[in-house]
Amino acid sequence: MKLLTLNAHAWHEENQLEKIRHLAAAIQENDYDVIALQEVNQSLGKESEEHIVEPDNYALVLLQEMEKLGVTGYTMVWGFSHLVYGKYEEGLVILTRHPVIEEHSFFVSQDTNKHSHSTRKIVGATIRFDGRPLTFYSCHTGWWHDPEEPFKYQADQLLQHIRKDVPVFLLGDFNNNAALKGEGYAYLMEHGLYDTYTLAEEKDDGITVKGKITGWSENKEDLRIDLILSTEAVRVKSSRVIFNGDHKPVVSDHFGVEVELKLVD
Repeated sequence: MKLLTLNAHAWHEENQLEKIRHLAAAIQENDYDVIALQEVNQSLGKESEEHIVEPDNYALVLLQEMEKLGVTGYTMVWGFSHLVYGKYEEGLVILTRHPVIEEHSFFVSQDTNKHSHSTRKIVGATIRFDGRPLTFYSCHTGWWHDPEEPFKYQADQLLQHIRKDVPVFLLGDFNNNAALKGEGYAYLMEHGLYDTYTLAEEKDDGITVKGKITGWSENKEDLRIDLILSTEAVRVKSSRVIFNGDHKPVVSDHFGVEVELKLVD
């Protein structure tokens, strides 16, 4: 099984259509089973129709570009989180080429106001893979030290909501540097999650953010904040950063992460 996570930065990026084509080509090449996208934007809809999928939804445009390459059969699960810059609806997406049994959507932030950039929602899908259910969540959480929306609260909400009856994978931008002890990443590990990066038989440096980006305006470090986590210690053949300029062109202010799992003997 192949998984991909990417904070797309959607329509905030310059030359985004070209970047979407690079992403579509990578999906054609790698045939991912599940793709988790964060910061998926679309234009504001009518007040009576808000939050439905608009024609310029980033993920919908991506699917259209994939179709041009002959890549079909992916199901899109979209969930609205909040408004940004008074211009876009922003949400999260799961794309999968396997049957979707159930869709999931829940807030992990204390704030649920659609006008607040602090509002955080998780979007997921339970699929049937090789005859058994697996659940995948696309996650975009806040920062450890945020005084109004601390990561610990969001992590606790996430851990309480995730399904306990099937294997679960959490993919996304967790906004917590995995290199730091005693903060958000460590908190998740202490609560029973496994990092596919550390489990991987083959891996690179795992860095997904270099330099200053939105939300990390003072950053001077290389960060590993985009993660693929699991509730079980699965076998991971490889974990690689993608769309970093070395392995595929850059398509966002975040690099992506792809992993290959060995779930079936």
